[in-house]
Amino acid sequence: MTIGIGDSLPETTFVKMTAEGPEKIGSKEFFAGRRVALFSVPGAFTPTCSAKHLPGFIDKADAIKAKGVDEIACTAVNDAFVMGAWSKQAGAESKVTLLADGNGDFVKAIDLTLDASAHGMGVRGKRFSMLVKDGVVEQLNVEAPGEFRVSSADYLLGQL
Repeated sequence: MTIGIGDSLPETTFVKMTAEGPEKIGSKEFFAGRRVALFSVPGAFTPTCSAKHLPGFIDKADAIKAKGVDEIACTAVNDAFVMGAWSKQAGAESKVTLLADGNGDFVKAIDLTLDASAHGMGVRGKRFSMLVKDGVVEQLNVEAPGEFRVSSADYLLGQL
């Protein structure tokens, strides 16, 4: 069943790139005791994700944090090396934490997968945003296929 508002996030493991290399972090640990704006993209370096989605959250990071958000994070079904390179290329490092969901365990556990096999990308995560407080979903915005509207930084900022 797809995750919804009021549901707790399941325990899975993300990997983030650090100066020392890839570092695993459990989802419960990452979201515990704070408010996090999380958004998912189908893939790092893909057109809409690189031109609009990640840049929007970088640009609006200060405004989002000013509304009581402790951290902004982006996840994708990519490995930590790709996510780290994308973060550097986009200038996201001080604004948005990129979390690799390399095997898609997180998006499978919340039932928000996207089958992009027709495009040679395999199973990925749907484009969405959510506001999470202490591991519980406060807001959830899932895009219709091919759209980019309700998962944007502007839309989430409006919900705050």
